[in-house]
Amino acid sequence: MNQKLLKLENLLRFHTIYRQLHSLCQRRVLRQWRHGFSSPYPVWTAQLYPWPWPTDVLIGAALSQHRLLVTKKEERPRKSQLSSTKSKKEVEVWLRMTVEELGRAMGKNTDFVYEALLNTAVDIDSLEADSPLDEVWIKEVIKKAGLKLKWSKLKQDKVRKNKDAVRRPQADPALLTPRFPVVTIMGHVDHGKTTLLDKLRKTQVAAMEAGGITQHIGAFLVSLPSGEKITFLDTPGHAAFSAMRARGAQVTDIVILVVAADDGVMKQTVESIQHAKDAQVPIVLAINKCDKAEADPEKVKKELLAYDVVCEDYGGDIQAVPVSALTGDNLMALAEATIALAEMLELKADPTGPVEGTVIESFTDKGRGPVTTAIIQRGTLRKGSVLVAGKSWAKVRLMFDENGKTIDEAYPSMPVGIIGWRNLPSAGEEILEVESEQRAREVVDWRKYEQEQEKSQEDMKIIEEKRKEHQEAHWKAREKYGNMQWKERAYLNYLERKGQAFLRAKEKRERDSNVLPVIIKGDVDGSVEAILNIIDTYDASHECELELIHFGVGDISANDVNLAETFYGVIYGFNVNAGNVIQQSAAKKGVKIKLHKIIYHLVEDLQEELSSRLPCAVEEHPVGEASILAIFSVTEGKKKVPVAGCRVQKGQLEKQKNFKLTRNGHVIWKGSLTSLKHHKDDISIVKTGMDCGLSLDEENIEFKVGDIIVCYEEKHIQAKTSWDPGF
Repeated sequence: MNQKLLKLENLLRFHTIYRQLHSLCQRRVLRQWRHGFSSPYPVWTAQLYPWPWPTDVLIGAALSQHRLLVTKKEERPRKSQLSSTKSKKEVEVWLRMTVEELGRAMGKNTDFVYEALLNTAVDIDSLEADSPLDEVWIKEVIKKAGLKLKWSKLKQDKVRKNKDAVRRPQADPALLTPRFPVVTIMGHVDHGKTTLLDKLRKTQVAAMEAGGITQHIGAFLVSLPSGEKITFLDTPGHAAFSAMRARGAQVTDIVILVVAADDGVMKQTVESIQHAKDAQVPIVLAINKCDKAEADPEKVKKELLAYDVVCEDYGGDIQAVPVSALTGDNLMALAEATIALAEMLELKADPTGPVEGTVIESFTDKGRGPVTTAIIQRGTLRKGSVLVAGKSWAKVRLMFDENGKTIDEAYPSMPVGIIGWRNLPSAGEEILEVESEQRAREVVDWRKYEQEQEKSQEDMKIIEEKRKEHQEAHWKAREKYGNMQWKERAYLNYLERKGQAFLRAKEKRERDSNVLPVIIKGDVDGSVEAILNIIDTYDASHECELELIHFGVGDISANDVNLAETFYGVIYGFNVNAGNVIQQSAAKKGVKIKLHKIIYHLVEDLQEELSSRLPCAVEEHPVGEASILAIFSVTEGKKKVPVAGCRVQKGQLEKQKNFKLTRNGHVIWKGSLTSLKHHKDDISIVKTGMDCGLSLDEENIEFKVGDIIVCYEEKHIQAKTSWDPGF
């Protein structure tokens, strides 16, 4: 800048010198002119003399202006440089970037991204703001925006430290103490399992069961006269409760397999054997109902040979004890056989350290909140202990035994009811004791996080598969456009979308009228699980779709009614109640509440409800039949109408009913009659043996002698669902 100023100063000085020289020249010329001419105008002569130039002022002003111009010129290229840098702005992108993220990275809205992807293979209509973009489309948008692309290194999520709670290592054998056995009673429904347990514990458990069928698992501690103790798990024998039987087998030491001597091996008997084998648990065979005249214990033993259950009488190692649960005969022999097997197994446990156990059952009590029945397997449970089970935790407020009596401690093999859960854990969950509530929250948070990660990975796989399918379908759809102009393609796309929208609306109407949304509420977690397992077997979605919109444990609430009203659903309750206020609210809102105490009654009701959603079947019931004996025509106005002369062979013909014309066993016409006459009289009914003439509502039908006219009526019969749950 200094050099430029110096140049300017030199130029200005040169210019000043030039003006001064020019002025001197003018003066010299004027002087010469004065000598040649005398002028009477001295004023004009004076004006020819130039004023002296203010050189310093001029130079200062020029320099200041030049400095301003030079400064602006230097700022201009700097701005242009900044603008050029801005035009070449780098945009940091990454794989699977969404439309919204790409627009934000470029400093533009999502509409710009959509416009940039027009006339490409991307289906703009299906592209949402959160839709991920492929690498090629990200590059295309950046290119059209005139920006520079920079791939970013994906920020790896910080690896969270595993904070899960786990079982302790196996204890030192020297610390183990003997424990009493946990025995599960299994077998087919109605083979006397609950009655057998009732005799052993001398209570009326069976009287409390609806229809004498165990509806959920129960855990009881039974003290024998000899002083020995056995924890019994009474599992349901009904086909619906397969998962409960499997869970009972997993926590048990011995399985007592109950088989009725008069009934033999049944389906759930075989299933119970398989559960015991899968859990590698020894079996004691109890052949029940031996007091009946038709009882045949030997037949039962022989039938069991086919399932590798070999009794001692046949050279095996399985004890078989014939009993009668009804009369109590030989029950002590069964208990002694169980104790003997337990002694052979040398069952021991560690009563010290943090508690480990298993949730047998869980339910919600109106006054006490979430409650679980558990079997303690290690350690000693006390009031105030902090427990974790699945994604739930508890600080034990109260413990009680199977009779509802409060207890202070629970040792290994003891069944115990636990109160204090923050929310309801699922049956079958592992119970672990932790040192504090904070630690319990950490464990639950970790397990929830782990579940979310697994779900997100599964979702990403599904999304990727769907994306590939969609892309392939899109390319196939574009093949038919060929070399069309974009306007033609856009018009065809518009027509297709319009047609699809109409079809979707039509499908939605049909779907809404052919779907059954249900809400399931049960008394305990296992009961709900059993009902859900039944619903999983539903295979008649082509007839009527069965949608499970909610399930839970506890009595029916106002939220359930509101949810059912929203989805036009039906509420099914199993061993739960619905208060008067809830039932009145449901009646006002048109919501059905169906309560049941026996599971197969609930399933039958569900089948009936599904059947009611199906379109009625139309059945034809014949009223009469006539054969055509002659054919002639009658003139009506300017037309000739064909008339069939008939004789009624069966029943009667009623003009108001439906008719069909059959020839050689094939129906060639269905409709109604326009006239029915006997001789010349119009009549409405023609009885057996009478002759008549009739004409049809369709003139193009040709009669032939020997054709049969059948009079029938249509009856709408309610269709039945083809779904068979298997029991």
